[in-house]
Amino acid sequence: MEAKKFGLNDIVEMKKQHPCGVNKWKIIRMGADVRIKCEGCQHSVMIPRREFEKKMKKVLISASED
Repeated sequence: MEAKKFGLNDIVEMKKQHPCGVNKWKIIRMGADVRIKCEGCQHSVMIPRREFEKKMKKVLISASED
């Protein structure tokens, strides 16, 4: 299976939406852990990269439009 491609400042959709009702997240930090921020209520969550890759559905808006 091909690895999902995502980068800093991308807007992504997760498999489950945030309790505030929005399912758009902005990647604000990348490393061994990934920090994402809810675009609705601005709450941020840090999760391990492997878990993030499993829970991410797709990239909605890419920060680096090539």
